[in-house]
Parts: sequence; structure tokens; C-alpha cells
Amino acid sequence: MFKIIICLLLITTTQASSSPYWGLTTKPSFTSITRATSDIAYSYNIKTDTCATLTSASINQIVAEGKVGIKKGATDKLLPMAINTWNFPDSNAMAWHILNQSRGGVRQTRNAVVEGITKCEQLQCDLAVGYGGTPDEQGETTLDSMVMDGAAMDVGAVAGLRRIKDAIRVARHVLERTEHTLLVGDSATEFAISMGFRSESLVTPKTKIIYKHWKAKNCQPNFWRNVHPDPKTSCGPYEPTATPLTHRKEDRARTEHQIGAQHHDTIGMIAIDVDHQIHAGTSTNGLNHKIHGRVGDSPIAGAGGYADNEVGAAVATGDGDIMMRFLPTLLAVEAMRNGKSPAEAAEVGIRRIRKHYKTFSGAVIAVNRLGQYAAACHGMREFPFVVSNPTQAIHVETVKCLPPEPSVEVVPLTKQT
Repeated sequence: MFKIIICLLLITTTQASSSPYWGLTTKPSFTSITRATSDIAYSYNIKTDTCATLTSASINQIVAEGKVGIKKGATDKLLPMAINTWNFPDSNAMAWHILNQSRGGVRQTRNAVVEGITKCEQLQCDLAVGYGGTPDEQGETTLDSMVMDGAAMDVGAVAGLRRIKDAIRVARHVLERTEHTLLVGDSATEFAISMGFRSESLVTPKTKIIYKHWKAKNCQPNFWRNVHPDPKTSCGPYEPTATPLTHRKEDRARTEHQIGAQHHDTIGMIAIDVDHQIHAGTSTNGLNHKIHGRVGDSPIAGAGGYADNEVGAAVATGDGDIMMRFLPTLLAVEAMRNGKSPAEAAEVGIRRIRKHYKTFSGAVIAVNRLGQYAAACHGMREFPFVVSNPTQAIHVETVKCLPPEPSVEVVPLTKQT
């Protein structure tokens, strides 16, 4: 009796959140009373006289398997949903419109992600997505994109795509028309043309102006190192640095390059329907003045994005060369699988990267299969993203970024005499 009182006290005093819900279920083998918020639930099993505290991961499994007394409809108000990186509301609006073409967005998540991101490519979001954006060091714009199906664990991606504007749609064709995961460069372009896409220049007058100004500043900034002539003060072509026996010494100052958010506004998008079908996608034209042929994190599953219907999904944006070394979106999904909330999961990869690269800039959005979401970031003051679900449409939110990791000063011990 004492146990029942304590458990019901927890149930009735659970703090109200943005989405508290009650459930009472009687089944042949189980009867329970449950109250839950977005992150925790308390459940009393009447037949076995036991009280359980359930994490968000436990709630996910419970609802999925239909085992205990959380009413499925209690979480439906968070689904369907579409969420994307940065303040790109037009893309989110397109995805949300498509999700609403069927009840609860059922069988529309792939369409929502692909067409939502296509909208961003067409609008040239911040000149970081789509054609006419940031030129590489040869003055050309190339595109990277990926789409992942969280049910089949299948991926279609393209990288270094040339002369084709519809990168995410080509990635979809890789997913649906081939057994491969990633096609690159001219071969990806040839594939796209064979699928009916039109070949056309991705360079615009704006691209040419950006490239001309960069060349006039001796190709500063750039991404070369350990080569000659000195990339700090001149353009290429470059050769490997001479051996120590014939070392050429350069002492001229370099124009230092600090990568800012405007250089890597990759769009990453996640869509989930009421049946918990999940798709994630990304698209970008990469770093400004990148070395020709460079590919970042966006088209790499587990780096730019990741989806698993059993758990949720995550997308990332930021310093792709650094972030892809840590697979932050895979880390986020696996953290949710192990019971962490979306907020905790989004921070896992960010904190791990920060440990090794204290000045990196980037962000991760994590969403569990119920539609609960959060974001974490570093190297910026704050990070904006856009979300739509039955409670809010095309809603822009921001999250404050994690502070730099405090440096620890090691003081040597002095020998006492």
C-alpha cells in the first residue's frame, strides 16, 4: 500500500511540460496508470504492484511496442513534423505542405525532405546551398547531397556534383535506382544526365565576382598547407614542401582565415510521419574557395545526417572537414538509443569535437521517433532552426551555443626544501 501511495504521488505531481499526457491501459497481462512529460514518465503496474520510472527512450519503445499504458494519441500532436537547420523557413514550409498531403504525413516523409531541400537549392539559401554559390579555387560550384531512409537504412548521395542543379533529387535517384550509396564528380553528373536531369552551368555573375575578388587578394584565404610557393601569400599551382635539405624559408605574414557560419550553411532536414517513418537529408555547395574536389560531411551518412526508425534522426552543419571525423549525427542517434534525451544526444558529438578542436563551429539537431527535438551548437553565439508540427507551423527557434571548453592551466610542482 505504501508503494502505491508513493508511486501515485509521483504520477500526480509530475511537473507539467509542453506535452504532458495521461494513460490508463488494461490488457490481459498488464494494467497500468501512467503520467509522462516530454522526458520522463512514472508508471504504476496494478497487478504486479511495481512502480517504474521511464526515460524518454523507454517511452519510445513502449509506444512502439504497445506494451503499456501510454496512449498513442498522447504523442500524436508532435507528429507529423519537419525540422531543418538554419533560418530557412521556405524550405520548411514546402516540407510541411507535402506532409499535409496525407493523413499524418504517411508515406510523404521522403517527398517532404527531398522537395523541402530542393526549395532551398532553388532559392540558393545564403549562397551556401544550390547553384551560383561559393566557388572553389577554380571558380566552379559543385554540390554535395544525401537522403537517408530510416526504415530500410538505405542511403543515396552525391558529392562533387558538377553542372546539375538538383542535387537532392539526384541523390534520391541514387537511393531508388541503384544499389550504391554514393556517386561522385563527373560520374555522378553522367548518372544524373542518364536519369533525365539537364546539364547546365552552376556559375552565376555573383560567383564570378566572388572568385575575381579572391584571386585579387592572392587567393586568400585558402586551405593549403605544407606546400610551395607559400599558400599564405600566393596562389598556386603548388608543389609539396621541399625536404629539410633544400628547405625554402618564407617569413611573410599570412592572412589568417577564420571560418564563420556564413561559409557552411548546409541545410539538413528531418521529416517524421505519425507512423514514425523517418527520412533525413542534406544539401550544400561546400566551403568557399575549397580545393577543387573537396567533399565535406554533408553527403556522408552518420556525419551530415542519419536516420533510424527505431530511434530517431539527426542532421549536422558546420566545419565539415572536422565534423566528419567524429560522425556526430550517428553519435546523436546512438545516444538516444541508449536512453539520452534529444537535448543530451545533440550535445554528445559537439562536446567530443570541442575536446579536440576548441575553435570549431557547428551544430547538431536531434529528434527522437516521437517528434521530440533539440539542438546543440558551438563556435557561434546561437543557432537558428525551423520546425513544423501540429502545434506550430514554420516556427523559427534558436538555441544558445555551448561555451568554449575551459582551458586548464597545468602548474608544475615546485620542490620544497
